[in-house]
Amino acid sequence: MFGKRTSQNGPLGGAAPAFQPARPTPAAAPARVDPPPRAAPAPSTPQPEPPRPEKRHSEEYYQTKSMIFGALIEAIDLSQLVKLDTETAHDEIRDIVTEIIALKNVVMSIAEQEELLDDICNDVLGYGPLEPLLARDDIADIMVNGAGHTYIEVAGKIQRSNVRFRDNQQLMNICQRIVSQVGRRVDEASPICDARLPDGSRVNVIVPPLAIDGPALTIRKFKKDKLTLDQLVTYGSVSQEGAEVLRIIGRVRCNTIISGGTGSGKTTLLNCLTRYIDHDERIITCEDAAELQLQQPHVVRLETRPPNLEGQGQVTMRDLVRNCLRMRPERIIVGEVRGAEAFDLLQAMNTGHDGSMGTLHANSPREALSRLESMITMGGFALPSRTIREMICASVDVIIQAARLRDGSRRITHITEIMGMEGDVIITQDIMTYDITGEDANGRLLGQHRSTGIGRPRFWERARYFGEDQRLAAALDAMERTGGEAIA
Repeated sequence: MFGKRTSQNGPLGGAAPAFQPARPTPAAAPARVDPPPRAAPAPSTPQPEPPRPEKRHSEEYYQTKSMIFGALIEAIDLSQLVKLDTETAHDEIRDIVTEIIALKNVVMSIAEQEELLDDICNDVLGYGPLEPLLARDDIADIMVNGAGHTYIEVAGKIQRSNVRFRDNQQLMNICQRIVSQVGRRVDEASPICDARLPDGSRVNVIVPPLAIDGPALTIRKFKKDKLTLDQLVTYGSVSQEGAEVLRIIGRVRCNTIISGGTGSGKTTLLNCLTRYIDHDERIITCEDAAELQLQQPHVVRLETRPPNLEGQGQVTMRDLVRNCLRMRPERIIVGEVRGAEAFDLLQAMNTGHDGSMGTLHANSPREALSRLESMITMGGFALPSRTIREMICASVDVIIQAARLRDGSRRITHITEIMGMEGDVIITQDIMTYDITGEDANGRLLGQHRSTGIGRPRFWERARYFGEDQRLAAALDAMERTGGEAIA
């Protein structure tokens, strides 16, 4: 193990309070008339726990860490260290660092020494300063803009983090470590890369010369506990009746497009809908970076591949979608539709692969239809606009619109079905919408999900075929009867 260094750094809602029974009135107490009870306040959306404070380190701490880390890489062969199992490697590093601290006469408390040991172990075996952020389940996004600037998103709001890297070279090493785990690379010749972490978190890296101020690393984290529609109801993202309609849409094999802006929760919603796919169906997913978390046993996951150094070997999303048609799929799920693959997905939806799903970036259901049309046109298909719109009408049953509001909350704002063509125009019909009604004293938006009062949606017969018509009728009746409740 010991010897001169021979290589670079190695790989890397809150529960409701318990019910308190009222105290019994003593028998001897005189009778009295209580004032009329106050009206209970409207239920509000459970709020995420407040962000945990991050500990700030002094400049002296970072200088000490840099000095000890330099001594460590002189004393140990990291290429051999990373071949050991994690626990053994941790013990080796801790023993050597403890010895270095003693030899260098570094004065620090036991707590500081333990923290320093953990930081150095993370640098050598893990993802360095990112490890504490990756361990937090309340963080949705991690954004690193060069070695000295790290931001995180907590509860829908972006805030500055105290985490920093030793220098841009350390950040670059960690980026290389991440992308190499999925067989990709990032360097001057290939400065942009999409990858994923072992837990499925999505990673984007862009490095100099394209990134001027040092490597830019963006991580879209996934919660360890996968969200369900019931939890979305608890958080106020959708009403109980709306969630029931979504369950039925997923169950009865409606071809579905989930539309929304960046960070609006499209992938989370797609994961929720796929929970209601029968376990005996064969599902094939196509993604740029595999991040879907399907629970069914019969799932084939496909992922695109960038070109190699010679510009060869690229596998595009369209290649995957076209190939999966030969794999006997029952449902095709495209992580994100952004180009010519829209044509192939629509063809698949219209040729026996009912229940296929995909997401795309758009700000409204109507805009989602325009995006589909423009993606097909830009893909080089010389088809008349009317022909493309007829294909969309024949293929897509439902568009679900997700939005991230200005207070950081995420809401499902529309459940919209495609009705058909009238002339050259696609006719749509909203089943449910979300209306903003105001703002509370804390800046949180108030609103309600409401029914548009339609009698029967177009997919009623499909629901009856699957035996879900009674549940669908009950959900629509309840939605229309309640008119939605105010949500904070």
